[in-house]
Amino acid sequence: METLQFKTNINCGSCVAKVTPFLNQLENVDTWKVDTNNPEKILTVSGEDLTSELIETTVQKAGFEAAEV
Repeated sequence: METLQFKTNINCGSCVAKVTPFLNQLENVDTWKVDTNNPEKILTVSGEDLTSELIETTVQKAGFEAAEV
């Protein structure tokens, strides 16, 4: 399993709820979470065969920004 981290602008529970269906639909993502208490709003994604491009594109489709740390 690999883990990737991204700086995001997902900054509250409503934002997390909005991005949830997008990240949950990815078959190679096992778990993910957003640390909304961190000033950089770090998204941590774990799974198999992950690419930063896949996660960044998926988060953008949900209306947010993500950049790999």
